[in-house]
Amino acid sequence: MSPSIPLQEMIRAIRSARTQCEERGVIQRECAAIRAQFRQVDNGGARSHNLAKLLYVHMLGYPAHFGQMECVRMIASPRYSEKRVGYLGAMMLLDEKQDASLLITNSIKNDLAHSNQYVQSLALCTLACMGSAEMCRDLAPEIDRLLRASNSYIKKKAALCAVHIVRKVHDLGELFAPAARSLLAEKNHGVLHGAVVLITQLCERNPEALERFRKTVPDLVQIMKGLVISGYSPEHDVAGISDPFLQVIICFMKDLLVATNTDSTKTVGNAVLYETVLTVLDIKSESGLRVLAVNILGRFLLNNDRNIRYIAMTSLQRIVGTDHNAVQRHRGTIVDCLKDQDASVKRRALELSLALVSASNIRTMMKELLLFLSSCPPGAQSSSCQRHIPCGRKVRDTHTRRIDVHLRGCIACVHCICACAQHRHSCACESIKPSLVQVACWCIGEYGDLLLKGECQETEPSQVTEDDALDALETVLQSHMSSPATRGFALTATMKLSTRITENVDRIRSIVSIYGSCMDVELQQRAVEYNALFRKYDHMRYVTVLPVYEKDGVSLTLICEKTSDSGMTVTLTASNSTDSDISVFTLQAAVPKSVQLHMKAPSGDFLPARGAAKVTQMVALNNPNKVNLKMRIRISYNTSQGSAYQDTQLVSPTGL
Repeated sequence: MSPSIPLQEMIRAIRSARTQCEERGVIQRECAAIRAQFRQVDNGGARSHNLAKLLYVHMLGYPAHFGQMECVRMIASPRYSEKRVGYLGAMMLLDEKQDASLLITNSIKNDLAHSNQYVQSLALCTLACMGSAEMCRDLAPEIDRLLRASNSYIKKKAALCAVHIVRKVHDLGELFAPAARSLLAEKNHGVLHGAVVLITQLCERNPEALERFRKTVPDLVQIMKGLVISGYSPEHDVAGISDPFLQVIICFMKDLLVATNTDSTKTVGNAVLYETVLTVLDIKSESGLRVLAVNILGRFLLNNDRNIRYIAMTSLQRIVGTDHNAVQRHRGTIVDCLKDQDASVKRRALELSLALVSASNIRTMMKELLLFLSSCPPGAQSSSCQRHIPCGRKVRDTHTRRIDVHLRGCIACVHCICACAQHRHSCACESIKPSLVQVACWCIGEYGDLLLKGECQETEPSQVTEDDALDALETVLQSHMSSPATRGFALTATMKLSTRITENVDRIRSIVSIYGSCMDVELQQRAVEYNALFRKYDHMRYVTVLPVYEKDGVSLTLICEKTSDSGMTVTLTASNSTDSDISVFTLQAAVPKSVQLHMKAPSGDFLPARGAAKVTQMVALNNPNKVNLKMRIRISYNTSQGSAYQDTQLVSPTGL
């Protein structure tokens, strides 16, 4: 291949290579010819021609370091065409770590003082691209001189070069501060853009400079005002927005004019508004401005562009912890995004909705979130369930409210499964998603006592009996569509119910014993172990009675534990849900003569208001004759007004 062929022909030859080996051969031959040409005396512009081809070889990833000295020689050339290629080669082949870069310092200094603005521009661009700390120190005075030049083209380049110098050598920032302040009086947008970037760098690196440039805020406001309210300018107009790039770079100082006047119907306008919002949220803005920024993001949620909706929710997610009330105003719009067709938008909406759950809105929010859970794709159900659970932990008013989240889905599934069992609609039962059935089984086993009481506050009052709960679990166990894992959930839930119900323990024992000979090894092992619990450790079973006494805000619950064939320990727990404290609280108990009773000391005699603490007392009973056990309890206490109160209640401890 001849070294004198044009660059275009060399590119064509490289691209026509069929294999990488053939391509390497073409490049090696051309590099050898270029290297030979570099050693010869210049023959009418061949140097720039060869260096241009070598730069293309470098762009393809092949070594081209042997062209570094040629770049130095061409930068020193008096010809503009050679200087241009030489400076381009220096920016591509040299960096501040190489000694060759120091050789061009004097050439750059001479070109910075050149009468041709384009030669000056080449020197400025090269220094801003690869200038080392030593070069920056040597040439900083020249850059400061050019910042005060009358040529706007040169001042724009000099400002960006000064930014590079400040980043490299922080101490030189003071040198450029006066010139940077004066650049704000320029009319050229390129100079203004460079000036604002330079001022930003100076403020970030020097607190004293920050205080000094605070005085420039009125100037920046005037520039911004001119951009926002100015008429059509074809030189700076971008889709109807006047120089959005300059607006964005200035908006960190003042944002109100942008936020209230920028056209939000176009993508460019939304970009300016979004940068404004980020600025308001990142700096210590007034509360009114932060609310304005959140409202702008709220309008973004109504945009037809999914990308805009996505970035709006991403930004709201960042600030929901600090500006919770402002974000709450857009809760309805955020919840509507759960129905979006785009999976990424839907995922962001779920994360943000969960972050908005609080004690005041948990009922309405969980209805929407559980509706989303029932309609989300099967692959996303597992992760969605994991995100739902912490919502119940956010609200710690009462134990019942904390688990309303679980009971809401649990009741719905129990009703559905029970209907299937009663009407033999097996197809309807099979249509329930397996993961939802497993969650329902777990909830039935874990919160069966509250489920039977119908205390779920998130839905309409509904009654679920012990038979309903067991029918639902039996339906899951017997369905041929249930996987072994789902049957395992149902069998474990059935066993848990044996400690939470009182009427159907024998039925539970029968259900569990059937699976002791199941073909599935996992189910068989569970059933055998559960049967062993029934046979060997039945005396340790806790039997929980729903409250035995509730009156005037005072409630008393009773928990029975069988300690032997004739012995039982009863735990009495009292609580006060009124707004006033109760003092001198005492409990007394009486049983038939054939039953031996021993009351242990109570945990206290003071019941604080609103269930802040409870009083417990243990009662040991021995019933050797196995008589029908009845226990009369006397409750007495003094109210906060000083009046005495006394009442009695007849209860029947079960388990003996």
